[in-house]
Amino acid sequence: MRLRTVFDLATVEKELKALEARTEAQDFWNSPETAKGVTQEIARHKEKLKKWQLLEEEVTTLEEIAAMNDASMADELARRTIELSRAYRTAERDVFLSGPHDANDAIVSVIAGAGGVDAEDWAGKLLRMFQRYAERKGWDVSLVHTNENEHGGVSNASIQISGSYVYGLLKGERGVHRLVRISPFSAKQLRHTSFSYVEVMPVIPKGEGVELKEDDLDEQFARSGGAGGQNVNKRSTAVHLTHIPTGIHVHVTAGRGQAGNRDLARQILSAKLTQLLEEQKLSEIKDLKGTAVKIEWGSQIRSYVLHPYQMVKDHRTGVETSHVDDVLDGDLDEFIESEVRL
Repeated sequence: MRLRTVFDLATVEKELKALEARTEAQDFWNSPETAKGVTQEIARHKEKLKKWQLLEEEVTTLEEIAAMNDASMADELARRTIELSRAYRTAERDVFLSGPHDANDAIVSVIAGAGGVDAEDWAGKLLRMFQRYAERKGWDVSLVHTNENEHGGVSNASIQISGSYVYGLLKGERGVHRLVRISPFSAKQLRHTSFSYVEVMPVIPKGEGVELKEDDLDEQFARSGGAGGQNVNKRSTAVHLTHIPTGIHVHVTAGRGQAGNRDLARQILSAKLTQLLEEQKLSEIKDLKGTAVKIEWGSQIRSYVLHPYQMVKDHRTGVETSHVDDVLDGDLDEFIESEVRL
């Protein structure tokens, strides 16, 4: 067996040499953001090469052990073969993550849809699900914006997740997520269906996304929400940014201060516009017209059923499980791995 049938090491090596050649230019460090992106890409290429080279070395070793036909090595051979298979599937997945922004960090937003307070409660659970998934992966999570209700649910919220191939893994989570359960807010214990929309955008370094024109921006500042009393944020640090030509809104209320929130809002807006242009295969902002997604029945990508039975089912891949609590606690690997391979 040879792994290069699915992964061309020579291509990666060629790309790595080209990236390293860029670092030798005299003006390379004149743009810190660009330099950072290139050095990160070099690190990713080196990581890929090392991963596949180690796999090939292990294949060679196991072939040699098998050729010995030593019964005393049977258990060791079986154990290492299983471990190799798992490592191979992980490395194989990375082959599919070859989009222009797949290696980037991501902004994950959850927006409550049809279902009132139940939908806002559901949106809060989805937000926690992605936070727990990120924690399981060892990724960093930071709050961008949240709009909570008095029950602890959210009408909309955004988090930034930082790690290796975050966007590539999570981009398939974009869409409507449907929940069926006995409503905790129903005095009659009625079954209720709630919907929330998940948006996933890549974090694009400054200078690489759509360039924003000042005349196209409506920028407003407000006080970020607080718990009240001495904890109320007295400064206008929250940023509400609107791209006038398209009507796209961005809100940042995290505690980075006004300047930090303003920079992040612009970075997110640039990423949104870049993503939309790429998806609609356009090159001009003036031609960009977003297509609204109805956050309601019939448009869901995944259903989470808590009553009358327990089941989570992805309507694109067919993957399903009865371990609903585990999924809501961030155990999304099976769903995400299957979607990545579509």
